[in-house]
Amino acid sequence: MPAHPRPPADAPAPASAPSSDSASDSVPSLVVVGAGPRGTGLVERLAANAPELFGTARLDLHLVDPYPPGGGRIWRRDQSPLLWMNSMAEDVTMYTDDSVEQAGPVRHGPSLAEWAARVRDGEETIALDPGTAAEARRLTPRGFAGRRLQSAYLSWVRERAVAALPPGITVHEHRRRAVRLAGPPDGRQRLWLEGRTEPLHADLVVLALGHLDAEPAPREQALATFAADHELTYLPPQFTADSDLGGLRPGEPVLVRGLGLAFVDLMVLLTEGRGGRYTADDNGALTYHPSGREPVLHVGSRRGVPYRAKPGYAWHGERPPLPRFLGPAQVEELRRRPGPAARHRDLWPLIEKELGFAHYHRLFTAHPARVSVGWADFEEKYAACEPGSAELDTLVAASVPDPADRLDLAALDTPLAGLRFPGEDSLQDGLRAHIEADLARRHNPCHSPDLAVFQALLSVYGQLAALGDTGPRWHGFFSYLASGPPGPRLRQLLALSRAGLVRFLGADMDVETDPVRGVFRARSASVPGRAVEARALVEARLPEPSVGRSRDPLLRGLAGEVRVTGGGLLAVRPEDGRLLGRDGRPHARRFALGPHTDARGSAAFARPGGNAAAFRQNDAAARAALGFLRGCRG
Repeated sequence: MPAHPRPPADAPAPASAPSSDSASDSVPSLVVVGAGPRGTGLVERLAANAPELFGTARLDLHLVDPYPPGGGRIWRRDQSPLLWMNSMAEDVTMYTDDSVEQAGPVRHGPSLAEWAARVRDGEETIALDPGTAAEARRLTPRGFAGRRLQSAYLSWVRERAVAALPPGITVHEHRRRAVRLAGPPDGRQRLWLEGRTEPLHADLVVLALGHLDAEPAPREQALATFAADHELTYLPPQFTADSDLGGLRPGEPVLVRGLGLAFVDLMVLLTEGRGGRYTADDNGALTYHPSGREPVLHVGSRRGVPYRAKPGYAWHGERPPLPRFLGPAQVEELRRRPGPAARHRDLWPLIEKELGFAHYHRLFTAHPARVSVGWADFEEKYAACEPGSAELDTLVAASVPDPADRLDLAALDTPLAGLRFPGEDSLQDGLRAHIEADLARRHNPCHSPDLAVFQALLSVYGQLAALGDTGPRWHGFFSYLASGPPGPRLRQLLALSRAGLVRFLGADMDVETDPVRGVFRARSASVPGRAVEARALVEARLPEPSVGRSRDPLLRGLAGEVRVTGGGLLAVRPEDGRLLGRDGRPHARRFALGPHTDARGSAAFARPGGNAAAFRQNDAAARAALGFLRGCRG
């Protein structure tokens, strides 16, 4: 079972932000539950909008989080230096820019890459341990920062945001967990903290809870019970950095279900994290030198292949004009459809057409020798075709001679579909060839339509934040294509595969239990008849957000008061994050932001110039909060 880091007890707040447990009745109070990246982004927007909307009036701002502010739990400094981000440093920012469609003012700030350069050049002074300081000095804009460095950046952003608040706003930090929220829609709210008998009183509460632990789903609970009964090791979905990996013993087989980013973290912690190392030959190919303390990972998933590598080249030339077929007007029309099933049915064709538009725009404008007609002619006919229609397929086939230049989302999404390998060795060879081909393609600008599709995925991601709960299919598809690991991680995976420490299981992985032999057994569709037994099973993924199954007592306690989507998420008003009651009406004094809401298609930080949905929502929530609190003065 997971071994969660012990949250620190109440820590003294900085001198400029005295800690307090209560607010004066004459001073309005705002409580933000969650001081990680999303809470920090909200504080930044409060600071930007307060001069206009709140003036010099007094406000008590309470930040509640058992983990250090800025990074919070997921991006806390206290984790392995081997763990990286999966975004390039130049693609990470906490600051709005001119692309963000918001009512509040833009307050420019550095991206992670720009901030690291300032630290390197001595323009910013921040206390860093020697290893993190050295990483800041060598980080390039297209490099991948370690999570400790990102934690330092987030802490710096948080300190800067607090310092920018007007003098009348006093910050109170509470390094405790919030456990219960009560209060009527038309009255002050009460928030109880762990270990305290008296609640905080607030005129308005914002829940910025971030990623949370969840109770296992029934299937996972059955596996955990089987493991306990047979003295096996079972790790359910959880944040990998918090997992107790001690039960995964050297040399023994471990079944791993999942080939996404959680698997990459697991792979790193069980190899380099146990003393192994890599060397590179003159061509850059890696060889892994084991320490002897590694288990053997037998890994599979539904697709059976790792997430696609991050693109390894910069964009040049004209960008596709996005959104084109899935923008605000289409999202608003989808929102009016009766029921989620209708929305989901009609959503995917629009996604496919949007991605196709970006792909072909880039192919026609950057690689005209590989098409047989002009872009203007193709675009007009493409726009007139129904998504997914035979007419569209005919147009593409007539205009793009080489099938390799056509966008085939089904083949891209499920590359092992229908493939059968005669044996385990041929499967290993086939998967290594797939990864090598993906790496080569994602680092070759001749295939720059792939990067255009990546940009279209980001555009769609930002639009769908306004649609509500789109279900796990979209998030899995987006993560697989656009949120994959850095190329160096896949090169390490290849080296581990060649060393025999990672063995691929293939697609449609299925796990069964054998009470007679007392083992887990895994099979896949890729090698019929093959089975692998092990005394350890790891679910390499984060738990799906769920109000009903959340281990967070505050969130779970709201279940009877709020509207919960069919996917188990808090329903919020998408434009500003106001929490919706069971009757569908927005709560006047409660907001919710982040992955536990149906506007979760909005990450806490984003790429510069991307009109990020989270930034738009943070700004709207901050302005709505300040406007409401202005009416509470006195």
